[in-house]
Amino acid sequence: MRKARLVGTRWLGVGLAAVLAVVTLGLAATGRLGLYINPDSTWFTVGMSVVVLVGAVASFTLPLGAEAEHGHDHGDGHDHGDALHAPAPSEDGRGHDHGHARRAGVATVVGGVAASGVVLLALVLPPASLSAQLAMSRDTGAPPLFAGADVVALATTGDTSEFGIGEWATVFATATNPDAFDGDAVELTGFVTPGGGDFQLTRLVITHCVIDAQPASIPVVSASGSAPDTGQWVTVSGTVRSSSDGRLVVDAASVEPIDEPQDPYEF
Repeated sequence: MRKARLVGTRWLGVGLAAVLAVVTLGLAATGRLGLYINPDSTWFTVGMSVVVLVGAVASFTLPLGAEAEHGHDHGDGHDHGDALHAPAPSEDGRGHDHGHARRAGVATVVGGVAASGVVLLALVLPPASLSAQLAMSRDTGAPPLFAGADVVALATTGDTSEFGIGEWATVFATATNPDAFDGDAVELTGFVTPGGGDFQLTRLVITHCVIDAQPASIPVVSASGSAPDTGQWVTVSGTVRSSSDGRLVVDAASVEPIDEPQDPYEF
């Protein structure tokens, strides 16, 4: 029983850490780590995974229970003194202690099973991008600003060739002179969500990892007046137009359905 407990302790520590490190290195080697984190953080994540894996392998050279024995050898005099001066626990106290220990043990087992399940699922399930449904659920109705005033200033010069949906969403939300952008040509890729115009062209924007992913959307109108299915990835080619009420929209010359791109996020 004691050996099983020690093995479980080691699995919940270095075992799970080693599995996560292997998963991370595998994703990096296959070019799919960008489905979970900002590519700018890849070098740090890979480096830390290597450190964790080396430490995990080294830890298995220690005998079982070695980590639990640290700090328990205080000398005979100290131990005996503690035993002589410690008050004897009451019967009720023992019952309370035993009940607390049982509850702690159950919580440890449940937490360990849950953590092991999550880690093993990460090992066996194929990587996948966040869905359009999740993007819509995170849409608060107020456009998140993914860029500062420098992006809007750059847009007024006409140099928008490198703009993604995140930058254009910021321009659309903050432009004080919409006519300055009227006529700008755009070619943008994203997935379809319902909203302003005939549909919205949406992309998830990540700062650090998928946990902080936020949707960026811009309204699109097309000559057909119809919208592709929600969640469908499309490439929209067209022109930015300023409407009579001062709103900016993309007037689409073409809307081409495509497969999900290898890099589904903007950063």
